[in-house]
Amino acid sequence: MTTETPSEYNNLESLPTAAILAGMNQLDQTVPLAVAKALPQLEKLVEVTVTRLQAGGRLFYIGAGTSGRLGVVDASECPPTFGVPAGLVVGIMAGGDGAIRQAVEGAEDNETQAWLDLQQFSANEKDVLVGIAASGRTPYVIGGLQAARAAGLATGCVVCNAGSAVAAACEWPVEVVTGPEFLTGSTRLKAGTAQKLVLNMLTTATFIRLGRVRGNKMVDMQLSNEKLVERGQRMLMDELGIAQAEAAELLRAHGSVRAALLARQ
Repeated sequence: MTTETPSEYNNLESLPTAAILAGMNQLDQTVPLAVAKALPQLEKLVEVTVTRLQAGGRLFYIGAGTSGRLGVVDASECPPTFGVPAGLVVGIMAGGDGAIRQAVEGAEDNETQAWLDLQQFSANEKDVLVGIAASGRTPYVIGGLQAARAAGLATGCVVCNAGSAVAAACEWPVEVVTGPEFLTGSTRLKAGTAQKLVLNMLTTATFIRLGRVRGNKMVDMQLSNEKLVERGQRMLMDELGIAQAEAAELLRAHGSVRAALLARQ
């Protein structure tokens, strides 16, 4: 596993701060290039996700540690960004929600728990399951993907090693080979960055394809704070060529940017 191979940097404790930061930054610049190589795989996963969601399915993430937390973060950001229901994209973490803040020892080694966790949401053949595992060998993720695939769910993954057991367990693997970490084996670094980029693209591309974006604007975003209300007003001002006062009134009257735009068409 290249994510576990020794760092190209050594004697880290003897390096000055500037050298530590420069070394990490140099390695981080390789991540987008690794993601670019996986775009054809990611395209296939996006297409099947769009198809399943159009048919009434949902997108689930499973993972452990950093990988699981990234899935939870991506899922939690979809409702405010795209105005979709909270249950449409769901992040499930080995060890439960408590593991988001504090590691639960051994949770990732349970091969059967992920499918049990998914059954709390009545996961079925309409849905998509994406396993996230930098190593590509996490038993929680492998077992979940195998059970989900047998049950008819569409299955994909995001891994950072080639030829992994996680990739073999699913139909649409996305393999972003990020190589050795600055700190040997610390996959919260480059591998975690790569996973975040891929998840960003997966849900953003999916919801663009599902009509949740107009032009380049988040017209279905939830207006949950002053910043977002002001952003919504700017969208209306740009799209309709109106003053802020009128945009604010339109937004108050219709409750969303999309509804306000439709009302003026």
